[in-house]
Amino acid sequence: MDLTIEQKIQIARKLAELGVDIIEAGFPASSEGEFIATKRIFEEIGDQVEVIGLSRANKNDIDKTISTGISSIHLFIATSELHMKYKLKMTREEVLNRIYESVRYAKDHGMIVEFSPEDATRTEEDFLFTAIRTAIDAGADRINIPDTVGVMHPFKYYDLIKKIVTFVGDRIIVSVHCHNDFGLATANSLAGVYAGARQVHVTVNGIGERAGNASLEEVVMGIKKLLNYEVNVKTWKLYEVSRFVAEMTGIPVPYFKAIVGDNAFGHESGIHVHGVIENPFTYEPISPEEVGNFRRLALGKHSGIHGLRKLLEEQGIKLNENQLRVVLNEIKKLAESGHKVSVEDAKNIALKLLSQ
Repeated sequence: MDLTIEQKIQIARKLAELGVDIIEAGFPASSEGEFIATKRIFEEIGDQVEVIGLSRANKNDIDKTISTGISSIHLFIATSELHMKYKLKMTREEVLNRIYESVRYAKDHGMIVEFSPEDATRTEEDFLFTAIRTAIDAGADRINIPDTVGVMHPFKYYDLIKKIVTFVGDRIIVSVHCHNDFGLATANSLAGVYAGARQVHVTVNGIGERAGNASLEEVVMGIKKLLNYEVNVKTWKLYEVSRFVAEMTGIPVPYFKAIVGDNAFGHESGIHVHGVIENPFTYEPISPEEVGNFRRLALGKHSGIHGLRKLLEEQGIKLNENQLRVVLNEIKKLAESGHKVSVEDAKNIALKLLSQ
């Protein structure tokens, strides 16, 4: 998925307004467009939010990133045997030397440094801790632990992050970066926070490589509502930002997507609709207004009298109990024939009944 420079800037502005703490604006050494986008994002919103650039652990990448004007850099190099052997073609000693040299070089140029041992969750544990200690000794300010191919489950990731948090001490911020290959990116991110991580890498709508990354909207609401921690994000803007990014990228938001999907607060079942009408929290763990979304009462073969009455009254149509049952039966027949029943359908059926 490629975005133009202007699209990246527009999304960055939306993220700054949303209240995120840090925006990873791009990978400046990867292309001229990425370089320009990172530079311009920093120039436009660098006074509102920390802007960071992604960089491989080598001098050329670091110099390119520094030349954008930003003061934060996210350095990474792989530490798993698989990556070192087949991708980097480097020994452990060579990787450790590269970690130290690159972090030290960036620190000597006044940068805030976040370091990621790529494929950390498939890295032999003793070597992972050695790599982390090497980065900290060189001056790293934050340590990010990527689950690069999404192979963690929450219990295992919790244990790993807990060990790392204890290992690095209070001075170093531990961050988590989870991929969704097994559908566990949000769960693993929350497990990491529960274990003591204080930064989470997320993407709007969970967009990312392969099955995607941890979803910003899910992680934010999970942290707030399930872990009872506060975040700076203005949650009532989540739906708006989600739809904006979907429009910019051309990647639609799944209908059943948690928090920001069109059916996230949708109800059809008569039992559910009745409960929601009486008290929304009977079938909603959070209010749609809290995330800028909307409650949607749907019509179908599972619909009941209470939901139908409410939808018709919103259209200015009042029916008695017997009339409602007649309309409901017609709606169910329509739904069972494979027709997606709309409020307009219900309105037309009700008006036809009243005209008889």
